[in-house]
Amino acid sequence: MTSEVTTARPLPEPPGAGDRARSTDTPRRTGLKVIGLFVAAGLLVCAVIASLMVGNRAIDPGTVLSALTAYDEDNPLHLMIQQLRVPRTILAIFIGAALAVCGALIQAFTRNPLADPGILGVNAGASFAVTFAVGVLGFTTPGTYVPFALGGALLLTLMVYALGSFGPSGATPMKLTLAGVALGAAFTGFTTAIVLQNRSALDVTRFWGVGSVGGRTMDQLTWAIPLIVAGLVLGMICARSLNALALGDDLAQSLGARVATTRALVIIAVTLLAGTAVAAAGPIAFVGIMIPHMVRWFTGPDQRWVLSYSMLVGPIFLILADILGRVVLPNGELRVGIVTGLLGAPVLIALVRRKRVSTL
Repeated sequence: MTSEVTTARPLPEPPGAGDRARSTDTPRRTGLKVIGLFVAAGLLVCAVIASLMVGNRAIDPGTVLSALTAYDEDNPLHLMIQQLRVPRTILAIFIGAALAVCGALIQAFTRNPLADPGILGVNAGASFAVTFAVGVLGFTTPGTYVPFALGGALLLTLMVYALGSFGPSGATPMKLTLAGVALGAAFTGFTTAIVLQNRSALDVTRFWGVGSVGGRTMDQLTWAIPLIVAGLVLGMICARSLNALALGDDLAQSLGARVATTRALVIIAVTLLAGTAVAAAGPIAFVGIMIPHMVRWFTGPDQRWVLSYSMLVGPIFLILADILGRVVLPNGELRVGIVTGLLGAPVLIALVRRKRVSTL
């Protein structure tokens, strides 16, 4: 008796799975990305050094080094470096990383390459909560209204996702974007109403609302840095699951991804990153949408690489924008929120005009 041996046919690949498989990094490609991380880290160090040297008064590298290693409180240059430039540089590092990673998370979470904390209304929610705390409740110290910024960011994130989830198609990128723009505009109107009715809120928020990393002290950074670090860690934990979510919820579940858990962690991470960034520096636009796109042109859609690079490229961009704001005017300086807006608007227009934006 002869036995017939049958050969099982391979199961058909789900949509997008073949592209993901073919996009698996080769050892050479992985090596280039690792080298790129070291290059980005080196550029970040150079940007930090430039931030300590450049301003309305240029300071030579030797003085910067002595101010960091042998601080003399009677030396006005040492005082300028330690009290002014070091805090704003550290804040720019963490705010740049927070905004860039937050933008990458939101884009992956909503599968919308044009999403960022501003477009989805997260910044508007945090800004409204801070303005409410200042104008209505009387809080004026930055550390006291951080919980309000976090609560406002979380509230808007949940409202946008709930509103964008109505209908049989669920939370599509288009509906989430429309919901974010609509709710963001509404809460911006509420913020303006409070500011116009309350002089103290106007005095506190008129400069903060533009977005700036200057004028901060090391004491004010002690509450912001731990929250941002927690958000960055949560974002990195979600990176692998976000890769699976890009294929769709059903396929992600079949691959073992915990969709509900991933979404909850992403919402918490976005709240920590966006809320803390807005509370510490005010709303700074375009960093969250621009940096992930710049990064994906080199790394591809793998969120592990996207988030890692965004954590380095975001601070580089924000520090350079802050330096440009210090030197572009003959007297005074442009706040970094204005500079990022001037630089980011043309990039956003270019992204919209591209036939194919960087894939998620």
